[in-house]
Amino acid sequence: MEKATFGGGCFWCTEAVFQELAGVQKVESGYAGGHMENPTYKQVTSGTTGHAEVLQITYDPATISYDELLEVFWKTHDPTTLNRQGNDIGPQYRSIVLYHNNEQRQKAEQYLKELDASGAFDDPIVTMIEPLQEFYPAEDYHTNYFNTHGHEPYCSFVIRPKVDKFRKVFADKLKPGTIR
Repeated sequence: MEKATFGGGCFWCTEAVFQELAGVQKVESGYAGGHMENPTYKQVTSGTTGHAEVLQITYDPATISYDELLEVFWKTHDPTTLNRQGNDIGPQYRSIVLYHNNEQRQKAEQYLKELDASGAFDDPIVTMIEPLQEFYPAEDYHTNYFNTHGHEPYCSFVIRPKVDKFRKVFADKLKPGTIR
């Protein structure tokens, strides 16, 4: 098993996407990229700790590659908006790849370069690529949030459309039994 760490906005939204990928064993919401130890959700959402809401993904590289995870990452959020994803605004929602080793760094930089050159986006990509220094797991109530709170308005109006689109685009990469 290997690990990947990405931040692409609210971790409730991104967790719901990555949980459904075949080869992904675990998705853990948390915080990284900041300047204080053991931050809380309240501290991170204040925008003053420097942390981003991120996911730490444990995956089987024999089933899904890091390149495929990068593809899902960049296609399921807007990497051109600085410190923002939809209505979520602040540095904690920035687009960021936190690499675990030099190979991940090289792959992320290459993917970003190719994506930028492709003209897929009208605006420049602002995704940051940095080494992972420390990952702090989020509080337990954030775990599996969409699947346990799907009835709440934020889940219905923000997360569900993102998950539905993801399921259509990446139908060939979903875990067996995932509702399509």
